Amino acid sequence: MHRRTLLAAALAGAVVTPALASGTARAADPGPSVTRTGTTTLDSQAVFFVSYDGLVNNNAFQKNGLLTYKGYQYAVWYTADRNAVVGRRALGASTWSTVKVGHTLRYNDSHNVISMGVSKADGRLHLNMDSHSDGFTYVKSVAGLVDNPGGLSWTAGRFGAPQSTLDGLALTSQFTYPQFVSTPDGKLQLSYRVAVSGNGRNALAEYDGTKWTDLGEWSASTGTYTSEHGSSTARNMYLHGIDYDRNGRLHSFFTWREQNGAVMCNGGGISNHDTGYVYSDDRGRTWRNDAGAVVGVTGGSDKVSVNDTGLVVDPLNPDHSLMNQESQFTDSEGRPHAIISYVPGRFGQCTTNYVANRTANGRAFHVRRNASGTWQKTEIPVPLNSSQRTKLILDKYDNAYAIFPFGRIAGASAASGYTDWKILFDGSGLNAFGEVVIDESRVAQDGVLSFMYQEKSSGTTPSALHVADFRLPA
Repeated sequence: MHRRTLLAAALAGAVVTPALASGTARAADPGPSVTRTGTTTLDSQAVFFVSYDGLVNNNAFQKNGLLTYKGYQYAVWYTADRNAVVGRRALGASTWSTVKVGHTLRYNDSHNVISMGVSKADGRLHLNMDSHSDGFTYVKSVAGLVDNPGGLSWTAGRFGAPQSTLDGLALTSQFTYPQFVSTPDGKLQLSYRVAVSGNGRNALAEYDGTKWTDLGEWSASTGTYTSEHGSSTARNMYLHGIDYDRNGRLHSFFTWREQNGAVMCNGGGISNHDTGYVYSDDRGRTWRNDAGAVVGVTGGSDKVSVNDTGLVVDPLNPDHSLMNQESQFTDSEGRPHAIISYVPGRFGQCTTNYVANRTANGRAFHVRRNASGTWQKTEIPVPLNSSQRTKLILDKYDNAYAIFPFGRIAGASAASGYTDWKILFDGSGLNAFGEVVIDESRVAQDGVLSFMYQEKSSGTTPSALHVADFRLPA
């Protein structure tokens, strides 16, 4: 196929020499470790219902459900009575202060998460929530609230009224997957999907401290994808994340989901295929493939398409229940890393029930660009035991950590070339339902892995929502 221009051989080797894979690790650098320092309770009775195999308060694609800024940590969730709540605490504090922001969850749909972002230009906290291919609700704080958390009281009056637009900017009537990302120059961007699963496009909006601007769509739903089983002419690009590295490059891994199930060997699977990668050096205006060729312009006629060359960094057909919206991170050198998961071919070449097959035989893989500029993939030897997603972070020494469903943590050292994956915490005592929400910002700020998780329950009986903290190597 035209889009598969990267040599599969570059991905074939799961084991490489430490010097090749790392390039930056020194002999004195410590390997990965986690030390549990405590758990706090956000809500003893948070809303609970299982939808699309997940929970609305703990979907791993929820960017950001938990974040840290200027010495305070912030969390968002829905209470048992469906109120949207935002909480904060000083780092290290055992209790959270909470406020209701004037919105109640409309449907029992786990897609309808709450996402947070910080606009550094004016010190506001922004929330976007409660959407799945329909309208969203937007709330923002007063200016300076997150810049002076110790001096400004935490009350509902610090937040504006809920809106159905971004301060008057209407984006789309079919909105899903809000993800906020702060730009290196202090602006705030909102990534989202337009339209529906299997036939949608990714788009960006941007806030400069004064107003929101619609930058437009940057991925295409058109083009023809053909597998050995059949063809599809519509799809959507599911992002594993959208993140700036310390040098200002914007990275995004993704997978495609086809609209036409005829591309699959069996209708019980998922029509996701291939892991792709693009980046932008101009704040998301222009998108390039791994080789640096322009493959899309945000708001322009040329969008990133399934038929563009050089996008695929790990080819996989739609017969292995590849998960969408998994995880990504960048290391200290700005190199992109991702976690993907699927049912490997040794367990069969045709999944027939993606939940059952992923739970029985699913595995996660660490995909990254190494120091030589080639792509490397390593299977993490930890059974998923779940249909759900795994998260990825890297510590200050570029050691990698995979946070599996149920709060299990595995780690691998940069010095080994990420070949020594092992369990560091088995999730004991958490009673976690499944996916966890990671505080990506806190890892760099104080070397702590924080994740939000909800306890198992049944039916619609509310359960406790917590944040667990683990100290990483100093």
